[in-house]
Amino acid sequence: MSAAFLDLPQFVSAAGTLRLPGSKSISNRVLLLAALASGRTEIRDLLASDDTARMLAALRTLGVGIELAGDAALVVSGVAGELPVRAAELFLGNAGTAFRPLTAVLALAGGTYRLAGVPRMHARPIADLVAGLRQLGAEIDYLAGDGFPPLLIRPPRHSTAAVVRLRGDVSSQFLSGLLMALPLRGVETTVEIVGELISRPYVEMTLATMAHFGVAVQRDGWQRFTVAAGSVYRSPGVVHVEGDASSASYFLALGAIGGGPVRVEGVGHDSIQGDVRFADALAAMGAQITVGQNWIEAAAPAAGAADGRLHGIEIDCNDIPDAAMTLATVALFASGPTTLGNIASWRVKETDRIAAMANELGKLGVRVDSGEDFICVHPPAVDQLLRPAAIDTYDDHRIAMCLSLAARGAPLRINDAQTVGKTFPDYFERFAAITRPVPVVAIDGTSASGKGTVAARVAQALGWHYLDSGALYRLTALAALRAGAGWDDEAAVAAIAATLDVEFAGASIRLAGEEVGDAIRSEEISRAASLVAALPAVRSALLFRQRVFRRPPGLVADGRDMGTVVFPDATTKVFLTASLETRAERRLKQLIDKGIAANIRDLVQDLAERDARDGQRSVAPMLPSTDAELLDTTDLTIAIAVAQVLDWVNKVPGKG
Repeated sequence: MSAAFLDLPQFVSAAGTLRLPGSKSISNRVLLLAALASGRTEIRDLLASDDTARMLAALRTLGVGIELAGDAALVVSGVAGELPVRAAELFLGNAGTAFRPLTAVLALAGGTYRLAGVPRMHARPIADLVAGLRQLGAEIDYLAGDGFPPLLIRPPRHSTAAVVRLRGDVSSQFLSGLLMALPLRGVETTVEIVGELISRPYVEMTLATMAHFGVAVQRDGWQRFTVAAGSVYRSPGVVHVEGDASSASYFLALGAIGGGPVRVEGVGHDSIQGDVRFADALAAMGAQITVGQNWIEAAAPAAGAADGRLHGIEIDCNDIPDAAMTLATVALFASGPTTLGNIASWRVKETDRIAAMANELGKLGVRVDSGEDFICVHPPAVDQLLRPAAIDTYDDHRIAMCLSLAARGAPLRINDAQTVGKTFPDYFERFAAITRPVPVVAIDGTSASGKGTVAARVAQALGWHYLDSGALYRLTALAALRAGAGWDDEAAVAAIAATLDVEFAGASIRLAGEEVGDAIRSEEISRAASLVAALPAVRSALLFRQRVFRRPPGLVADGRDMGTVVFPDATTKVFLTASLETRAERRLKQLIDKGIAANIRDLVQDLAERDARDGQRSVAPMLPSTDAELLDTTDLTIAIAVAQVLDWVNKVPGKG
């Protein structure tokens, strides 16, 4: 994965089984309560991610003992409600599941603490939680803008307040954080919710986790929550963290749109996470869903069901705010629009998720309507393809994972794909393991080795698409010539390559609307193409453009780095070569057929120089991939060479 981006090929199907990483929400709740409890708690299957790393680092800074217990567990030595460190500065990144509950706990802990995060965290509101804590005597100052982190927390004033009024319509994390902190007070305290409580399943998760550590919260509907006097946390000994139900949504969706079945292990019908209800939403769209005690499985609609496609729905997503984002991408593959309502909380997450999803889905060429608390996705017509696009992730892990599903309909570039490390560091490896991308035959080789002719005929025989990558470099060279840019001016040529107005239609090649098939085959442009292809910035500019040609049912691509750089996962890789003399004779015949004068000696020298230049360039030198089939065409006819390549292709299991 590049530090800047990850290119995802279009995939044709998805099936398999995977074990989910631990739930982020449960992991950080368990870590905090284990720290506050009396006794030692062994935590198994804890999520390893940026969010949990922030919580672990904070707890260690606060004096909590945490040690490894083998490869799969941590042991937390609880402090029985008394944090050893009473003055500290904590940096919590963009981890809301760490920042909000720690704010509440530290506000009642009796110390002086400074809490900060990344700029996005400083733009996420926390005023309602602070207002609630201040009703209990907390001393909290805003260090920048009112209502937002960073925060300075000082020892609280004495307070006997028995009731706290808290808004419930911004983030359920405020209520969860407050409830988890209340046992530190030692007196009975009731939280009254003002307005509607959103994301209720996350509150249920909090209540279940607190109960596991010995604190039972009395609940009156969704309006009043009471923590009894004398409530203290006690270690349950060993805690197993459930698989992450929000992460399950991406793979269940893959099963629904990619055929399936896809089974996720780690959550099932006994899960305490509300996001397992995502499976119900898929079922409402027509997917086949099966649920076990510790697993859920999804597959596409049954054969003969309607038109075989999922269908759009209108759904209130209050109970599945995170998993609902996945439905927005699933909607691309349904018949009819899908409307997700009651999602105002999206706007105060890692980014404004309503705006971000609307913008990025729109890049795919579909209509997206959105408002303060809804988004409506209109899928493309049956005969309309999704548009390949570069997806921006806004430093938001869920944007990256949700939008990756759109690769079912088009090749994608995911910018800053590493943001998935917040909750699911190996997400894209898991994604690749259960998806089958559009197959590619990569045919590389030296100039005049026959690769273009062989590749075109192999594509024709298979009924697949064909990419003449050399044509893109030739077109870049021609466009640079017409723009007056020197072929050695890397920045100028790369800029031209990035905005190349090219259209391929059968044998026709158009540049800015003009037919240029013959113009790009001149010796001058052929030599220039080799020059510009040696420029790293030009190769980078053309990389995604080449990968976009990978469309169902398959692609045959020819060039000089197809199997090594452009399509390293190609199903079949072939490298063609021939003797220098044979290649010069072939080039001479081509020129004579075009009425161009040439002599064999000059052509031999030109090809030798080109080979040296291509083989020694600093980026993607012309070398066969280590797993490529080598084919010397010196004494072969085109028909025999094509037959050999097709034989190699046909030996690959599931090539099409």
